[in-house]
This record gives sequence, C-alpha cells and structure tokens, in this order.
Amino acid sequence: MRIKWLITIVISLCIFQTNAQRSYLSLNDNWQFRFSHQVGKNSTQRISLPHTWNAPDALSGKLDYKRGIGNYEKDLYITPEWKGKRLFLYFEGVNSVADLFINGKYRGEHRGGYSAFTFEITDDVEYGTDNKILVRVNNAEQFDIMPLVGDFNFYGGIYRDVSLIITEPTCISLLDYASPGVYLTQKSVTEKQAHIAATVKLSNAATTKQVNVKVTVKDHDKTIQEIKRHVTLNAHSEGETIIPFTIQNPRLWNGREDPFMYRAEISLWENDKLLDKVIQPLGIRYYRVDPDNGFFLNGKHLPLYGVCRHQDRAEIGNALRSMHHEEDTELMLEMGVNAVRLAHYQQAEYMYDLMDQSGIITWAEIPFVGPGGYADKGFIDSEAFKKNGEEQLKELIRQNYNHHSICFWGLFNELTERGDNPVTYITELNELAHSEDPTRLTTSASNQNGGLNFITDCIAWNRYDGWYGGMPDALAKFLDQTHNQYPQLRIAISEYGAGASIYHQSDSLKRPNPAGWWHPENWQTFYHIENWKIIHERPFVWGSFIWNMFDFGAAHRREGDRPGINDKGLVTFDRKYKKDAFYFYKANWDKTDPMVHLAEKRCDTRPTAQQNFMAFTNLPEVELFVNGKSMGKQKPDRYAIVKWEQIELPPGKNTILVQSTTKDKVSDTMTLWITDSAKNRKEQHKISTNLK
Repeated sequence: MRIKWLITIVISLCIFQTNAQRSYLSLNDNWQFRFSHQVGKNSTQRISLPHTWNAPDALSGKLDYKRGIGNYEKDLYITPEWKGKRLFLYFEGVNSVADLFINGKYRGEHRGGYSAFTFEITDDVEYGTDNKILVRVNNAEQFDIMPLVGDFNFYGGIYRDVSLIITEPTCISLLDYASPGVYLTQKSVTEKQAHIAATVKLSNAATTKQVNVKVTVKDHDKTIQEIKRHVTLNAHSEGETIIPFTIQNPRLWNGREDPFMYRAEISLWENDKLLDKVIQPLGIRYYRVDPDNGFFLNGKHLPLYGVCRHQDRAEIGNALRSMHHEEDTELMLEMGVNAVRLAHYQQAEYMYDLMDQSGIITWAEIPFVGPGGYADKGFIDSEAFKKNGEEQLKELIRQNYNHHSICFWGLFNELTERGDNPVTYITELNELAHSEDPTRLTTSASNQNGGLNFITDCIAWNRYDGWYGGMPDALAKFLDQTHNQYPQLRIAISEYGAGASIYHQSDSLKRPNPAGWWHPENWQTFYHIENWKIIHERPFVWGSFIWNMFDFGAAHRREGDRPGINDKGLVTFDRKYKKDAFYFYKANWDKTDPMVHLAEKRCDTRPTAQQNFMAFTNLPEVELFVNGKSMGKQKPDRYAIVKWEQIELPPGKNTILVQSTTKDKVSDTMTLWITDSAKNRKEQHKISTNLK
C-alpha cells in the first residue's frame, strides 16, 4: 500500500506541475507474458517493453518461426486523483493484431502491425485500485491485413512503447487515428513568405465549452507568430478549427545543409486556464520532382543519395529502443546519405523525428508488399483486405503529417497484375493519399511492366542488374529506354544491391550465385561502383535507394554465411562492421569528412606476388606505401577511386599503407600475407584476422 501511496503523490505532483495539461506515464515495465497455449499456472514470464517473442527462431532461419497469439498482462494502479480526467492507452506499435481487455472486459481491437493506435479507457477503469490490463497479440498469417507476404520477418509482440496519457475532459483529440490532433499544412512557401494552416482536432467530454485555441510559432525561445481562435464546443462532441498564419522571410528547412525547424505550440485554453498543449515540429520547405532533372528542394537541384532501412536488429527483432534508431541515423549521416526509404512499413515515430532533425529526405510507405521472387501474392481483391489497407494509409499519413522530412508517400512494393489485379485499388489508394494530404507526392516501388507503373505521381523500380542476373550495364539500358519511351514519368531506383559477407573474401572477381552460400565482399563492391556510375550519370533519376543500409532478418533466406539473413546491407546486422561499399559511397557522398579507405583489407592472405590495390577517398591526392616504400601518388577519378596496379610484393608479411598528401595526414592500412602454399596460407590466415 505504501508503494501505491507514493505513486499517487508523484503522479499528482506531475499533473499539478504541468498546469492541468496532459501528462504521460510510461507503461513499459513489469508486464507478464505467456503464449496463448501456455494455460498452466505459473506459465508467465516477466518482461519489459519493447518486446518481441520470435526473434531467435526467425533469425536462426527457422522457417516456421512462431506466429500465433501472445498474452501481455499488467496491473495498472489508477489513482483517485484521476477522477474527472480522461485516460488513454497509447500503443506505438503491436504486430499485428491487438485486442485490449480492461479488468477482463473486451475494449476493442486494432489491426495492423506498424502504426500507432489509442484507446480511451476513462469509463473502463476502477479508481483507487489495481486494474488488469490484458493485450492479446496475434501475428499469425491473415488474409485481411497488410502485408500478406514479404522478404522480411513478421516478428510478434508489443515491440514499441506503451503510454498512459491523462488529459482534461476537454482536450486536443487523441482519437483521430492516433495522430497528434494537429495538422500543419504548408499552403504555399517561398523564400519571402510561408502561408500555413493549422487544423486542430478538438474533443469535449464535458458540458458546452467556450475555449480558445492558440497557435504559437517559436524560433528556439523567440516567439515569431501567435494567433488565437475562439471556439464553441458542444457538450460531448468532437470539433475542429482551422487557423491560418503567415511567416515572413522564413528560414527554410534545407535538408542536410540546414535542417532548421521552428516549433509550433498548439494550446487549448478556457479563460486563463491551460487545458491542453501539443508541440509539433515545423520545417518549412518546398520541393518538386522534374521528369528530366530530378528532385529540387527550395528551388535548387538536390540529387538524392538514398538507402533503404529495415527496423530489425540481431537478438531483439523489431523491439528497438531509441539508441538503435540513433545509431542507424548516425551511420547514415556518416556515409553521406541525404535520403531514405523507410521500407516496407511505417516505422517508429522517433525515426521520423531523427530524419527531420538530420535533414534526410524521407519516403514513408504502407506495407502493401508483393512476393518479389517468391510464392504467394501481395493482393487479395477482398473488401476486408482493401479496407485494412486504406486504414493503414490513413494512419501513416495522419500520424506523420507534420514530419516535414517526408516528401513521398509510398503505396506499394513489387506487386503483380497476375490474378487479382491491384491497379484499380492502387488508383483508389492514390486518390485517398491526395485527399488526406494534397501537399505531398505519391510513389511506389515496382519490379515489372504494367499499368500499375502509371498511377502514382512518381514511380521507382527495384533493379538488381549484376546480382540476380545480367551485368550492371543492363541498368543503363533500362533507364534510358524507359525515359525515352515515357518522358513524362518521374522515375527513380527504389532498390539496388548485392549480398556480401565480411567472412567471404576472394582474390579474383567473379559473380557468385545469389542463392548460394558464397557471397564474396569484392563482388558487392564492384556491383555498387558500376551501378552508381550509371545512376549518377542520369540526372532524370530523381532518387536512388540502396538495398539495404543494414543486413536484416529474413527467415526463408538460405544464402551467404548463414541462414535467416539478407546480407545486402552496407553494414552488418549487428552494426559493428562497415563493408567496403559503405566507404565507396562515403567517398562520393560526403565531402566534409576527410577520409581514405583501402578496399579488400579483409582479403589479407593472397597467393600471388603481383597485386592490385584500390582505395576510396574524397581527398585530392593519396600515396601508397608498401613496407614503408612509396608506390606513387594518385589522384582519384570522378568516382573517388584510386588504383595502383601490378605492385610486386615479397613473400610473407607486408604492411600496406595509403595516406593523403595533405598536411593533416589521413590514412588507412592493412597487413597482407603473400604465400603460394595452401597450407601456409591457411596458417597465416589464423594470424591475421583483421575485421576493421
């Protein structure tokens, strides 16, 4: 009882100190979890959120990893001081069906594994006592929920944060598709003026109220605009008000060059009493995509150097914490990324926050995913499936409307027109997206011909020329033919990539079998060099997105150095090692951080004396040293590549150093063993295990 008394005091103080506006209480700790088939006594285990139940099985390559029902139970003490308030349970993500019970009584259901959702529980709880919260989570395969298939794992669980939100009876709505209840629409923007409209959703659970809605725009602590609107709210009703305002000479959000954001504070007042307040980012920008010249931000051409990102990690699956999103973002920034496709589903809101703050142009999408090269189908022409897709699109847009880094809403990935044809439905989704948000462009990722390529505002293709067949030069032919045949299309490359294991090293260049167990790193490097040359030389390609920034889990994969992993990432699944292709892109995309990287360092034992060396650098000149002796200075080519060929090395251990000729030396080094004996080669390899 003493613990409950202390909780009551702390929570009461929290509410008092926030001047009667909304309060947040994390519910991540002290849950009891069991699978639905575990019905015996003492079958639960204590867990904390975020949590997923099938990461070990899925990531080991177990094809039939657990997909079923898991029960999450928690006691939630509801203090008497909350009487007269409104209580909401806010879930950031549960995969994929969540059924909520309060004190054994069914409260409702949410269907969809990647978006947030909210339940009001004000009238469902008992005050001054513990309340039983039960969430039954089902990640089984179902025909009426997107996605039906996917080249990624369907982890189960409450894998994002859960909060209790306490508000006054009259508040900014939390029940509009779990959105912030505020929509900041940039009507028109130039360097001289920004015309913006704030749409505020209001919810009144009390008698008729006379309230004021105030929009305050701040540049750090300086108020630059403040507008107030008087609103009458009828008893027990929902309302809405639209407040237009103008900012003169706005400082524009300009991508990575200047990711400046204003802060919009939307507050609700009854006389002098603050009822509620919501704070949203406001990054003012304008952009367009030209069929011939690509992407323009604030009137200036901006080539989009992009990657794709899945949200899973080794051991924990999708149950990421803030530090994981931050690390991923830091790695992207280090490589010089300025655009990202957050594939193939809505990702954590904190990730979109980080994209806003970092200046990374973002493509956000719903999980309308086709089978790629696998069996089954991504579309079923049933009303239930289509309705679910529409709901997930509304959730994606409304929950992320104010994330100004988002410039593209993605509607599908790798669908096929065979059987149930999705073209009509994609058209309906496209119209819905524009109805929900007339300010942004729609796009999709295709891998075939057909009418589905001519629906969205922009279109992109998933291409793997030089990996799943052919050679990279086929990409050039495809792009040129498509642009010439359909000059009005705004086209991009939504995926391109090749597998690589840091443990697979080859001293010769040969394309491997993509479905095989041998994925040498040097082929991935070659693949990306050749594909990037083709993309870079074609300004009509409005963006390119490498598949993938990180290795990720796919239980059905039987390839690379172990089952269960798609190894096309430029960084390993555990984020510890950057592959050579990472440094190739860094040298090309990041001109601010001086660097040189010696390629193929992990291939540290070779059988022949004559060797070629390649380095990537963003510096004007570098020099190669072998055992302390200069092998000559070289200037990088237009793709930041430097090569030294036919360098004679003595048998045994060699120290290789590549170094800038600038005053502040920037360098990279490796130890290379030369031996023509297979036995000695194996023994020397044990000595040298450099994995940097």
